[in-house]
Amino acid sequence: MQNRLFNAIGLCQKAGKAASGAVACEKAVKSGKAKLLLIEDSASNATKEQYKSMCDYYKIHFLIVESIGEAIGKPGRIVMAVTDDAFCKMIQECIPQDYNQGE
Repeated sequence: MQNRLFNAIGLCQKAGKAASGAVACEKAVKSGKAKLLLIEDSASNATKEQYKSMCDYYKIHFLIVESIGEAIGKPGRIVMAVTDDAFCKMIQECIPQDYNQGE
């Protein structure tokens, strides 16, 4: 799962169909461009809850994943918004049905 997921996330970033970082992701969510929000599993509980609340309010699906920054080539990033439906579907298909998403 991890390798397919990393590849899908990296491909999404390279295709320009993602926003990463707190400000860019918040803007993508609030403008309606975000289709999926990925949150780093090492983020603090307060940060996870903040993004979960924002996703709930704007009705955007979110996933908690490992090493987002490494997958997109930007170490230290803890959040990424996917802005394309096809990439959203591709990334979600890399996640097993029984995966604990922190919800």
